[in-house]
Amino acid sequence: MFFTRISTGFELACSSWQVLRMNKKLIVFPVLSGIACMLVLLSFATPFLIHPQWLDFLNVQARQGVHPPVWAYAVLFAFYFCNYFVITYFNAALISCAIISFNGGEPTLADGLGAANSRLPQILAWAMVSATVGVLLKVIENIHEKVGEIISLILGTAWSILTFFVVPVLVVEKVGPFQAVTRSTAILRRAWGESLVSHWGIGLFMFLVSLPGIILIVLGAALVAAALVPAIALIALGGLYMLAIMALGPTLNGICLAALYQYAADGQVPRAFDTDLLSGAFVRKSR
Repeated sequence: MFFTRISTGFELACSSWQVLRMNKKLIVFPVLSGIACMLVLLSFATPFLIHPQWLDFLNVQARQGVHPPVWAYAVLFAFYFCNYFVITYFNAALISCAIISFNGGEPTLADGLGAANSRLPQILAWAMVSATVGVLLKVIENIHEKVGEIISLILGTAWSILTFFVVPVLVVEKVGPFQAVTRSTAILRRAWGESLVSHWGIGLFMFLVSLPGIILIVLGAALVAAALVPAIALIALGGLYMLAIMALGPTLNGICLAALYQYAADGQVPRAFDTDLLSGAFVRKSR
């Protein structure tokens, strides 16, 4: 059964790859998301780099077992909010384009960004909810070093499962964040079972795609003592290859999520996917 699930997930990843091959521009959205997230991180890290005593203060409090001050949680909330907004915004654009492609259209970058812009209120609201949950999980984690971490991990995993289809719901159905969670949960109840096999399959797919880069880096490391210049060249080449495919995983995840949503919500089989494959990814409840 385990290997069957892996096989199904891998086939979903391959079907998502076929969609990406037909619409190569879809990979731009995760690239833009990554750049924007780096800018967010830089903007929040800069004040701490300018005033390192703030970070020292938090580290001292952590070593003494004192909970972080309220302002630290406020900063954390703002950081989470900005990150969730960026990620959700570009995921919404990617999923919108994927759905257009599934239905025989030829999506453009403007189509994706336009769809995301039209959902800005929903995306902002979802970023607010996600940031709140993120901070609450952090508070729980800080209550007790070990028990808090376990509880936070369990709750975080449950939240991730319940909100699996939230972004496609926001994109297609234009509902608020709480309705989106309810709708996501309802879809999982109607079509559930192996609903997360796509992550395993895409993980395996990405590992196989990454092998050339890994081999180059390993060969370069093995040659360091014997031939320094070729070794550096191999490591640099492998590093560039790995960097080039970093956006591939998130793109395949977005395409696959859009396909699973369309099938689970409407029973429609997206282009490049087949019914048997999708029915293997979801085990429907018997009535």
